Amino acid sequence: MWEERYSAEGDYLFGRAPAAVLAENPWLWQGMGSALCVADGEGRNAVFLAGQGLEVAAFDLSPTAVARAEALAAQAGVPVDTRVSDWAGYDWDRQVDMVVAIFVQFVGPDDRPGQFADMARAVRPGGRLVLHGYRPEQVDYGTGGPPSRANMYTEGLLRDAFPGWQVERLAGYDRDVDEGRGHSGRSALIDFVARKPG
Repeated sequence: MWEERYSAEGDYLFGRAPAAVLAENPWLWQGMGSALCVADGEGRNAVFLAGQGLEVAAFDLSPTAVARAEALAAQAGVPVDTRVSDWAGYDWDRQVDMVVAIFVQFVGPDDRPGQFADMARAVRPGGRLVLHGYRPEQVDYGTGGPPSRANMYTEGLLRDAFPGWQVERLAGYDRDVDEGRGHSGRSALIDFVARKPG
């Protein structure tokens, strides 16, 4: 589905600029040497972080999206280790200082614990997880994301999913989003930033 969606678009589906949560919070990557951007689509977040001096890896299952990520990195003059991979095919034992997951709510409640466990495994002890996504109210806005409330995040869900982690930011809020044709308009957002014990 994602390959069809990306290949049908003439330009970057979610724009070329990073998600606002990254652009507006430089403290997120301070002290971080390496990052993994999961299911990063056309590379806007990975390229941004590479531009801040981090060693960045990124993957997506869409070959078209990864090709665009490589083009964006070349245009910016930064190296990004890009891979075409589905979620199960990625090497989650390859640890980094920071895992960044922006709008990755394509799995439901049954598969979400496994998704969270994979990302947690990829964060080195003392490293940081950055999750940015939608709250259930997003379904009413209809401005992006899956149509299922069950796929969305709540503050309680995220806090409970990472017991023992030091929560650095947990906030739900509404704002206008302008990220290409894929995310546009008033949106119900949530941020979760936490440090892994160790």
